Amino acid sequence: MKDRVALRWRLGGLLAAVLVIVALPYVVTRSGASEAIRASELVTHSSEVKSLTYRIAYVTRDSEAAIYRLINGDADAQVRLRAERAAHETPGLLEQLREMTRDSPDQQALIGSLSSVVSGRLALSGQAILRHDHGDEQGAASAMRDSGALFKMDNLIDGIVHNEDNTLLSRRDAASRESFNSELALTITAIAQVLLLAIVVIVSERQISRRLRAEVREGQAVQRSQLIVQAVREPIALLDATLGTLLVNAAFGELYGLPPDFRQSLPLTEIGDGAWSDSALLQRLNDVLLLDRELWDYELIQRTVDGVDRHVVINARRLEQDGGGDPVLLLTLSDVTARALVEQQVKELNRQLEGKIEQVSDVNRELEAFSYSVSHDLRAPLRHISGFAGKLQQHLGEHADERSRHYIEVINDAAKRMALLIEDLLVFSRLGRGALRLQPVDMQSLADEARALAETDAHGRHIVWSIAPLPIVIGDENMLRTVWQNLMGNAVKYTGKCEVARIDVDVQRHRDGSYEFVVSDNGAGFDMQYAGKLFGVFQRLHRASEFPGNGIGLANVRRIVTRHGGRVWADAQPGLGAHFHFTLPSSDLAESFAQRRQ
Repeated sequence: MKDRVALRWRLGGLLAAVLVIVALPYVVTRSGASEAIRASELVTHSSEVKSLTYRIAYVTRDSEAAIYRLINGDADAQVRLRAERAAHETPGLLEQLREMTRDSPDQQALIGSLSSVVSGRLALSGQAILRHDHGDEQGAASAMRDSGALFKMDNLIDGIVHNEDNTLLSRRDAASRESFNSELALTITAIAQVLLLAIVVIVSERQISRRLRAEVREGQAVQRSQLIVQAVREPIALLDATLGTLLVNAAFGELYGLPPDFRQSLPLTEIGDGAWSDSALLQRLNDVLLLDRELWDYELIQRTVDGVDRHVVINARRLEQDGGGDPVLLLTLSDVTARALVEQQVKELNRQLEGKIEQVSDVNRELEAFSYSVSHDLRAPLRHISGFAGKLQQHLGEHADERSRHYIEVINDAAKRMALLIEDLLVFSRLGRGALRLQPVDMQSLADEARALAETDAHGRHIVWSIAPLPIVIGDENMLRTVWQNLMGNAVKYTGKCEVARIDVDVQRHRDGSYEFVVSDNGAGFDMQYAGKLFGVFQRLHRASEFPGNGIGLANVRRIVTRHGGRVWADAQPGLGAHFHFTLPSSDLAESFAQRRQ
């Protein structure tokens, strides 16, 4: 009767444990799924807020770029629509942004400031359009300059995005805490499952018929284990409480010079001619036995019986014997001598590489400092030359003959050219030192702006432009503007002798997501055997009498593109034009803006 009651209690306990194990994971999983969905919605909301913020900045700047095109004489109807676009779209976008951030007072304050700044820019942009319509191009340009100078919105845009990023981080932290709680509950469930399994095993063991059959099975298992241990190529040893050998496999005996049929008990310190005499290792092994600690990946250099210094990795853990008695120690080794030698070589190569990198960095810093210092130090004597040439001209006055006036003119022209060279050298030096201000950059707007600037120096010329739709990239807007102005300015300059100049701007996407931009022309071209000099400082492939310039523009282009992680090159034929290529790496943020613009 008592046995039946005990059996019923055991069955009831098992059923209750099963119910807990089944129900708890369901509740935890359902709760975790709900939290994951909510976290995903919050992340999507933050992304939408940031995207809408950048949209406001893009629409405003795109309209201002279109107004500049109107001022420069572009009468295209689409350009007019772009110029008036911000006034129609921006108020609604700001109101939408304000509604999406009602729960954040900080964001509301920043959006209020942004609304004031955008309203100011829109007001001045509207004045610029009215002045342009009345023929006052200079007043329109002045209004646009005042718009950019008086109403700056970059810091506000960055502040809104920064606040949204902080909010997103806090939301992710909360989601992480919820995930940890779910994992903890699942861990408790797993422990309960293990306990249940242990109970089942214990009950099953009590129902085993006879000890003799258990011993037979145990003996067979031990025999199979010994066969497996002997077949393993990793050295393995089983040690007793005094660190004496109970069992070693063939790999262990081969490594430390033990006979193949070794079966006796031998202290570990007497094996391998002192290979196991390391006091720190012996202390660790005793701790494993006494304190039930595991030893993982203990590295040691041992001189084995073959006289070779071997790098070994030692692992050890305590095993309890089924029939009671003292615990035993399972010792496993891995010979990593080859790996250690390779790692040592890699470390040496890395050390040498770091030294080379440091040397190159020092040389670059010295070159930057040298160019900057030289440029500044050259200005003082240059001013003296120019000033005294002017005084000499005043001193001679009308008494100067034609040759004297010619000499003074040559001195003045040379001083002006040297001043330009020094200024270009300073610009080149600053491009290597200044920090990149990464942000979404509309390459279409920069190309249009560079085209308008280049056309101002080409009055009366017939230029046929072909500019493909260009993407949004992540980069420093001012530096990339310099790239476009140099490449498109060179295209206009070197087609100066063409009756009809053709300049094409194209872009293609590579498989890795990067962009390749190409600026092509049908101008003078150059000989490819001198292409290596093309992007050097003050390197020119044409005489100054044919095409003016200082030879610094393409060097600036290469430095800017390289700092953005891209590369630049050119191909051409004399008299058949040139093609200048430069690449920029891909960016997930740029992709999102491009999709938004489409």
